[in-house]
Amino acid sequence: MQVARFPPSPDSGGSEKSAGSPRWPQPVVALGNFDGLHRGHMKIIDRVRRRAAERGGTAVAMTFDPHPPRVVRPDKAPALIMTLEQKLEAFERAGMQGVAIVAFTREMSLWPPERFVETVLAGWLRASEVWTGANFLFGHDRAGNFSLLRMLGEQHDFRAEKIDPVRYKDFVVSSTRIRRLITEGRVDEAAALLGHHYFIDGVIVAGDGRGRQIGFPTANLRTSNELLPERGVYATYALLTPDGRTGGERIAYPAVTNIGVRPTFGGDSTTVHIETHVLFDAEPRTPNVDLYGQGMRLLFVQRIREEQTFDGVEALTARIRVDIDEARALFGQVSL
Repeated sequence: MQVARFPPSPDSGGSEKSAGSPRWPQPVVALGNFDGLHRGHMKIIDRVRRRAAERGGTAVAMTFDPHPPRVVRPDKAPALIMTLEQKLEAFERAGMQGVAIVAFTREMSLWPPERFVETVLAGWLRASEVWTGANFLFGHDRAGNFSLLRMLGEQHDFRAEKIDPVRYKDFVVSSTRIRRLITEGRVDEAAALLGHHYFIDGVIVAGDGRGRQIGFPTANLRTSNELLPERGVYATYALLTPDGRTGGERIAYPAVTNIGVRPTFGGDSTTVHIETHVLFDAEPRTPNVDLYGQGMRLLFVQRIREEQTFDGVEALTARIRVDIDEARALFGQVSL
């Protein structure tokens, strides 16, 4: 999968519209922010892949970095479901042949819709078709809607089409709703809208060793993901590489994860820790390397309970055993 960026590098030569153009044959473009790449997004992606195949073109996703609200209204910008790296991985897994990343700046936020279409979609990318969600807005003050995009497409010789929202039960699937479900700890409901378990990536770092001392060693995760589920205990899957090799095959190990501030031990009420007890006995291929420094992907299956303060270590360990039993029961009912 080829990744192209706008604006192109200064040394590529040519005009703003043509310099560094990826020159994909007949680009069929999925246009949007695509945070989470949920079921609604996938409907657009699937249509773009099909149309690209039908016309012998290139299936391309166009997205923005940073997320436009970070520039336009940073005080109200939401925590993102995915990092850019995770989004690129998801595009590739979905079968996209190219990704166009548009650097969203304060200057670009002032562009009228017409300039964005002329400069980026028509001039730089040379789109042949552009597909987007019905509610996608663009340009200064979000003045551009689908009707304007279609009209501008006719002027610049590309076809514009929209995909109606996907509904789940009685509501529309959206990144906003998924974010709310995750922050409320309703990760199983978020998974139904995403089409996959919500996950975060990070590196295992050394903790204070309390888990090991009470018989439940934990992998402490340092993550660059912005969006964390509500504090509490979760049934999770920990994706690890058994031999520790970078890029090696990862195995999903059942696990129990606590997100919280360690109230039983008088933890700092502002520092949130992500601690995962991996149930290695459920998988024969136990890693034979030190986990510190290893990357781990953590998939959230279901919340077991809220974070609690216990009277002491004995009460805490008794509850952890119950948490593990409840998690094991869940793993028998769900799949990756």
